[in-house]
Amino acid sequence: MGARAGWQRQPGPPGLLGLAGRGSPHGTPSAPLFPTLRTLPGGDPGDKAPHHAAGIDRTPSVGLALCQALRRPWLDMTLKWKEEEGAPHRIPRHRLPPRYLAKLSSVGSISEEETCEKLKGLIQRQVQMCKRNLEVMDSVRRGAQLAIEECQYQFRNRRWNCSTLDSLPVFGKVVTQGTREAAFVYAISSAGVAFAVTRACSSGELEKCGCDRTVHGVSPQGFQWSGCSDNIAYGVAFSQSFVDVRERSKGASSSRALMNLHNNEAGRKAILTHMRVECKCHGVSGSCEVKTCWRAVPPFRQVGHALKEKFDGATEVEPRRVGSSRALVPRNAQFKPHTDEDLVYLEPSPDFCEQDMRSGVLGTRGRTCNKTSKAIDGCELLCCGRGFHTAQVELAERCSCKFHWCCFVKCRQCQRLVELHTCR
Repeated sequence: MGARAGWQRQPGPPGLLGLAGRGSPHGTPSAPLFPTLRTLPGGDPGDKAPHHAAGIDRTPSVGLALCQALRRPWLDMTLKWKEEEGAPHRIPRHRLPPRYLAKLSSVGSISEEETCEKLKGLIQRQVQMCKRNLEVMDSVRRGAQLAIEECQYQFRNRRWNCSTLDSLPVFGKVVTQGTREAAFVYAISSAGVAFAVTRACSSGELEKCGCDRTVHGVSPQGFQWSGCSDNIAYGVAFSQSFVDVRERSKGASSSRALMNLHNNEAGRKAILTHMRVECKCHGVSGSCEVKTCWRAVPPFRQVGHALKEKFDGATEVEPRRVGSSRALVPRNAQFKPHTDEDLVYLEPSPDFCEQDMRSGVLGTRGRTCNKTSKAIDGCELLCCGRGFHTAQVELAERCSCKFHWCCFVKCRQCQRLVELHTCR
């Protein structure tokens, strides 16, 4: 397989809806789009794409440990976000308790067909697809991990912060309701699978899938199509068959199935509409006498930003008979019809202020807030008017860094007092 030169597989972030591990649980949870690989939906690309066979790696999920550790509000300050192309990671600066590391080490790998039968949450057709596509399942797991990480990044300052629980429905019960939060989770999860499988094709990890060879010749702009274009067609086809089969098994007339299928496709379209062209120049002394280009998927962070915008502008819909079938139409007739790229939802969201475990809402008590902000991350809005606590916290950080020849950087360890505000 022609793996793209210079592309390196990124380590997977915390669990993907079941297949992946868990993320952080403060704010409110959501139910899973995927069963549990902890959780993945299934189908089969069938005629759309070739089948695969190899192993899936259920590597330990840092997300599960973070999920437990983040139950302590002050740990919010110990985390920072590290952005890497297509793979955002949350980096813990605090050593996690051994008991959580033990949980992580218990996650095995999927290298045999019998293992597929033991995965909780998969329907029978997904189990069958797992058996036929063992080598792809590791990519599905990584895609699930990406989805959780990106969801938690995009909603880190919201009352609902894409919190996850150590239970079968990775996001708790919030996603079992037809809210806009559920819409986002389904969209980002479907996109995560398509993204990870596409990257696996281009990097040569999958035997029967490689670069997209349909992109060739000379473009209208005059450059030569060459290199390894990302095989987004295969990634999308696999995501459609594996993720969507769960909803299609419920029957096309189910309102929730229609909502989930629409949002699954919207997630994949967020990748398709942001595909980009990357080029490399060839010539003497760096001149661009010849330029070769290829199509590449966007960074997953860009996909997350796009879907977050769709979340903010999501359309409330209701099922209605259109001809001989049922379809989702805007509940408010004055709103323009939604497009295939928009997110849709069936019912309003709770305010996520107070804990309600029956609904899967964790509330915002103990969440870190911004005292000076007037936005949703500000203490007034995030704490729902309950007020907040203020404490002095000593942070250790590197300072007075100097470069020494050759070749390392030496820093001092400095202590800094900061005010930490947490919701009452």
